[in-house]
Amino acid sequence: MSNATVNITISANDAFYISLINLLNKTISEVVFAFILVLGNVGSILMCFVFTQPTYRSSPCAMYFLAASISQFFTYNFALFTRLLHFGFAVLTLNYDLWYCKIRFYLFYIFVAVPRYYIILASIDRYFASSRNPLRRQWSSLRIAFQLIIANIIFWSLIYIQIIIFYENGNGTCTFRSGSYGMFFSIYIAVDSGILPLLLMLIFGLLTVRNIHQAKMRVVGGRTQGTGMSRKDMQLHRMLANQLILFIILNMPNPIYLVYSSYTIDMSKSALQNTAESFVSNMTYVLIYLGFSLTFANFTITSDIFRRELIQLFQSKILRQTSMTRTTGSGTQVRAFNRNDGEN
Repeated sequence: MSNATVNITISANDAFYISLINLLNKTISEVVFAFILVLGNVGSILMCFVFTQPTYRSSPCAMYFLAASISQFFTYNFALFTRLLHFGFAVLTLNYDLWYCKIRFYLFYIFVAVPRYYIILASIDRYFASSRNPLRRQWSSLRIAFQLIIANIIFWSLIYIQIIIFYENGNGTCTFRSGSYGMFFSIYIAVDSGILPLLLMLIFGLLTVRNIHQAKMRVVGGRTQGTGMSRKDMQLHRMLANQLILFIILNMPNPIYLVYSSYTIDMSKSALQNTAESFVSNMTYVLIYLGFSLTFANFTITSDIFRRELIQLFQSKILRQTSMTRTTGSGTQVRAFNRNDGEN
C-alpha cells in the first residue's frame, strides 16, 4: 500500500515537471524556430544574390558559400519547418505514415549535412589557396569546386539511404531501429554530424591560419614579402574563420548529447527523463539551425566587400527602380505642363 502511494506521489510530481518541460519546449520551438526560419530565409536569399555578383564569380570559396546558401534555403524550409510543426504546434505527421517518416528523415539528414560540408570544403579550399606550394594552390579552382559541390550532394544522398531501410514507426514514434543498429546509428550520427565536422573545421582552419602567418612573415631580401593574396581573398579567409568559430561553438552540444544518447540507449528511463532528454535534444538542434541562420550576419559584419556588394545590390535592384519610377512620373508631369502652356 505504501509503495502504491509513493508511486502515485512520484507520478504526480513527474506529471507536473513533464508538463512544464513540454510547455517550455513548445514555447521555445514556436518563437525561436519561427525567428530562425524568417532570418535564415532572408539571409540565404540575399547571400545567393551577393555571391552571384561579378566580384565573387571567380572565387572557388565564394562558390562554396553560394552552394551552402542555396542548400540552407532547403534546410530551413523542410528540415526546420517540419521540426517547428512537430515541437511547436504538435503536428505529429511523422507518426501517421511510415513512408513519410522515412522520406522526411532521409531528406532531413541530407539537408543538414550538405551545407555543413560545403563550409568544410570552403575551409579546405582556403587551405590550398593560401599554400606556398604552387601544386597545392592548383586544387583551389572553380572546376574542382563545381565537381565537389555535385559530389557532396550525391555522397550524402547515398550515405543516408540507410534511413529509408532502417527507420521504422514503432510504438507511435518515428525513429531508427532499436538494438545493434540503434547503437551503431547513434554513434555514427555523433561522429558524422558533430565530431568529424568540428575536427575538420578546426584542422583546416588552423592550417590556413598557419599558411597565412608563414606567408606574412616570409622575408625576401631583408623585407617582409606579402602573401600575394588579394584583399577579397583575405576577407574570404576572415569570413570563413568567423563562420568556423561560430559553427564549432554552436554545434558542439549536439554530438555531446548524441554520444550520451548512444551510451544510454538501452537503459530503462522514466517518462520524466525521456521528456527532459527530448528537450535537451531539441535545444541542441536549435543551436545548429541558429548557426546556419547567423551566416548572413557574420558575412555582413566581417567583410566590407560583402557589405559593399549588398548595398550596391539594393541600389541597383531596388532604389534604381524606385528612382526610375519617380523620374518617369515627374517627366510625365513636366511634359503635360509644357503642353498646356503651348495651348494657352
